[in-house]
Amino acid sequence: MSATNIVVIGLGYVGLPLAVALAAVDGHRVTGFDVDGGRIDQLSAGHDRTREVAPEVLAASAMRFTADPAGGRAADLYIVTVPTPVDALNQPDFSALLAASRSVAAMIDPALRPTVVFESTVFPGATEDICGPEIERAGALKRGRDFRLGYSPERINPGDRLHRVDTIAKVIAGEDDEVADMLAAIYGAMTTGGIFRAASIKAAEAAKAIENAQRDINIAFVNEVAQILARIDVSVWDVLAAARTKWNFLPFEPGLVGGHCIGVDPYYLSALATRLGHHPQVILAGRETNDGMGRWIADRLHAELGAVPGRALVMGMTFKENVPDLRNSRSIDLVRRLAELGHQVTVTDPMVDAAELAVEFPGVATDVDGPPFALVVLAVAHDAYRADLAAVAARVAAGGLLADIKGMARGADLAGVRRWSL
Repeated sequence: MSATNIVVIGLGYVGLPLAVALAAVDGHRVTGFDVDGGRIDQLSAGHDRTREVAPEVLAASAMRFTADPAGGRAADLYIVTVPTPVDALNQPDFSALLAASRSVAAMIDPALRPTVVFESTVFPGATEDICGPEIERAGALKRGRDFRLGYSPERINPGDRLHRVDTIAKVIAGEDDEVADMLAAIYGAMTTGGIFRAASIKAAEAAKAIENAQRDINIAFVNEVAQILARIDVSVWDVLAAARTKWNFLPFEPGLVGGHCIGVDPYYLSALATRLGHHPQVILAGRETNDGMGRWIADRLHAELGAVPGRALVMGMTFKENVPDLRNSRSIDLVRRLAELGHQVTVTDPMVDAAELAVEFPGVATDVDGPPFALVVLAVAHDAYRADLAAVAARVAAGGLLADIKGMARGADLAGVRRWSL
């Protein structure tokens, strides 16, 4: 393969590991671009606050970092990996994606006819109908003549050390066979997981959207089962333990469903469906169940405490275990509902500095010092909690309640501590 000049736009949980993996391929010259100058300074100093790339790996990488669009000009390939969240009404928020498209437009050298690949999760058609036209408009460019489009959905799973960007199967799609061939060669040299050529850009976009929507719906089913079983004092964990003995049972678990993928992507798919005149009943039902889980748990715990408010500690505020990512964490739903019910809530998380928690969740207490709590909630299954359940239990006041949402303490000897679980 000839030398390829690659620019990765957006250096978060997706973009940075991708850029580092691409830079490890002989012949690739990789530049990482991010509008956050502070992020660029940290990465240049060898520090990744997401903890997705180890310091020694970052230090050894040949890639360079820049917050200056001029540093990304005249590349052969631009890869956009910026976030695609939803707004307060759960509608797709394309602001970051459109801004990135404009940045790319300023970098493109039409004489090179580069390819622009989007990895951000979108609904089918967004790459060609929203992003491409924005590049054309912002740069006075013509798709096909001055640049071409491709799509390769990101599959980063934060905190997962097994399914890494350089080991998983990479789906690719291009607007023509030449683009698809080029992407197959570039991504294929990066990952040992192989390449899958989607039938079209829209097919690749849809594949990504349904991957996460499917997980969301399955978790919603288990969450609803947990709510049903709670009415007859049966633990969903006991039921799952039995059900898992069937060879084709899908082992999804209940809990708080947030983050930047599973808690968001179904809304992109439902937004497209609505635009097309179709009401997505199953998708929205799953989202409604999962979005309401935090409040439901808070109400159950309040009832377990005899509807008497007290001091409560919620342990775990990241969106999933063993990551420092607070984006779209649904632990906050639990916190807010407990506060509405009159509890004095404190939050803590071993993966996140207390000062960052205070900034992300203003008005929520983060000082865990003082007397034990009437209610302690294990909301996220961090390894640090599993390793010292006795220390967790010690925070529960006499006569108080330990709420174990993720079933971490099942089987643990915590004598004298009253427990509640799904």
